[in-house]
Amino acid sequence: MDAMKYMRKGFLPLVAFSLVVFAAATTLDAKGPLTVPSEVAKSLKPHKIERVLKEAYGKFKNDNGGKNADYIKALAEVDSKIFGITLVTPEGKVYEIGDTGSQVSIQSISKVFTAALVLQEKGEKFLQEKIGVNATGLPFNSVLAIELHGGSASNPFVNAGAIQSTSWVEAADAKERWLKIKQNMDAFAGKKLSFNEVVYESEVNDNKRNQAIAKLLDAYGRMGSDPLEATTVYTKQCSVNVSAHDLGVMAATFANHGVNPITGKRVIDAKYVPKVLAVMATAGLYDNAGDWLYLTGTPAKSGVGGGILAIVPGKLGIGVVSPPLDKYGNSVRGQKAAAYIIEKLGLNPLAQ
Repeated sequence: MDAMKYMRKGFLPLVAFSLVVFAAATTLDAKGPLTVPSEVAKSLKPHKIERVLKEAYGKFKNDNGGKNADYIKALAEVDSKIFGITLVTPEGKVYEIGDTGSQVSIQSISKVFTAALVLQEKGEKFLQEKIGVNATGLPFNSVLAIELHGGSASNPFVNAGAIQSTSWVEAADAKERWLKIKQNMDAFAGKKLSFNEVVYESEVNDNKRNQAIAKLLDAYGRMGSDPLEATTVYTKQCSVNVSAHDLGVMAATFANHGVNPITGKRVIDAKYVPKVLAVMATAGLYDNAGDWLYLTGTPAKSGVGGGILAIVPGKLGIGVVSPPLDKYGNSVRGQKAAAYIIEKLGLNPLAQ
């Protein structure tokens, strides 16, 4: 009885007081979960963002490192001078500079959005157990990785896992599957993205390695639809056009806990966003993912078309387009500009 009396007179009032203090110190965003305002968020003043953005553009605009991907003919012909940077906040404020409307094919960045769709349809255990969430330690188009990992693709951001993800999108046929994948990407971008027929024709006639990967996965019982059909749909999703502006909005949708900050529409449940970002952190930039995470602490994904997006959860989405790539297949100027912005704005999530 004495203990119960103490609880009533001492502990319960203390709990009530603590709840009031906590409530006063937090904000509830209708578009996302409860968050505690950080000093970093408070320091993201518009003038500072604009200044750092201009610095990044000026610093790397004339960087001539890298070269366009040439194993796909249509990619080699893209203007290598294109350079645009877009930053989008969870509130929908857009900051951009350079060629932010110039389009390139999305390529491997598309893998992020199809994986997100599979998560939304089938849940986190399915993605982890059926496809995998571990880095392979081998090239993104490796056949050997599948054999070494017992028939598993290992993660949805290597070609094997991406084709597998495509095959598991719930659909009656290839036409419906492609439509769902395309509409999902449109929802992340907040607009209807165009399709690059030239890139598609260039790739679809030279994707025998991906066909072989799909058939091997099928032999292991890992595919959700016909392997050749899935490979064709996967090639289509890689041929969608995006600009730096589009990538910035798509990144900001993840930063905003799954709600597109421009349209206000929820695209993916908030509980699945950390799952996507976790795989991006470990496998987003091909064989250079570790170095990127070490440098910036942010989830990111690149594509050989020259695009890159990076996400600072709750704070910022970054989209950059610049076609010349490094030896890993990542945009040279894209990485440098994004890393500079993250550093100068103090956005490394691991340093908070």
